[in-house]
Amino acid sequence: MPELPEVEVVRAGLEPAVHGATIVSVDVRDERALTRHTGGAAHFEAHLTGRRIAAAVRRGKFLWMPVSDDEAVVTHLGMSGQMLLRAPGSPEERHERIRLEIEHPEHGDLSVVFADQRTFGSLAVDDLVDTPDGAAGGRGSALARVPTQVAHIARDPLDPAFDAGRFRARVARTSSGIKRVLLDQTVASGIGNIYADESLWAARIHPETPGSALPTRAVNRLLAEVQAVLEKALAEGGTSFDAQYVNVNGQAGYFAHSLNAYGRTGQPCPRCGRPIVRVSFMNRSSHFCPHCQRRR
Repeated sequence: MPELPEVEVVRAGLEPAVHGATIVSVDVRDERALTRHTGGAAHFEAHLTGRRIAAAVRRGKFLWMPVSDDEAVVTHLGMSGQMLLRAPGSPEERHERIRLEIEHPEHGDLSVVFADQRTFGSLAVDDLVDTPDGAAGGRGSALARVPTQVAHIARDPLDPAFDAGRFRARVARTSSGIKRVLLDQTVASGIGNIYADESLWAARIHPETPGSALPTRAVNRLLAEVQAVLEKALAEGGTSFDAQYVNVNGQAGYFAHSLNAYGRTGQPCPRCGRPIVRVSFMNRSSHFCPHCQRRR
């Protein structure tokens, strides 16, 4: 599943194309892409046609495009969703589900295509509600509002309004393994399996260490590593293991070449040379170095 860096790369690519653009037409080609939308395809198409997009905004793994101060088009990429920019009249993309034709005052006509091979992603029109802390809802807009479908998740570690003290407090009072805590989107959003493994490796913390067993200095070190790993992945365009994650121009990210733990089962740890191991974890896998990341 695309995580924070991958979704932010998509947001940043969409921003100049959609900011200030008018939606000229909407074509829903597969209603499975509207699972989070309360109306059907006809409602989605009619409701958005003629609306002006104010920005491209992200919190965690969610994207949204406000079309007023009260409503936004919310996007969740799921496992394989893609938001692509194409020329008007371009051939239909493989696994194309929804196409928005937009008109930008500077860039002219463009097509915004939502494609999704595994159909777990979705688009929806959703209401915007005020943020409890009064800060901007997400990266890309100063508007202190967030879609109702996103309001339940925490801010992500790269958000200027992220509350590090709240994060430390949540870790300190849980007996759950620290990796489980990192994946909890109500604690810190945007971190998935890849970046949890990479951050824990960088901080030398075993993924099953109970949060309450970590001293404050270790939690601070972990948070710093989370932020550093996310920033580095963002700078390198995200992580692509196949053609399912690409940016708005269809290009893959290259952070996979910088991975130290995730997906490196049996390969030498870049730090100590001993083999990286893989264990089952919550219907997926954890990758770590049992020598560098000893369970205390």
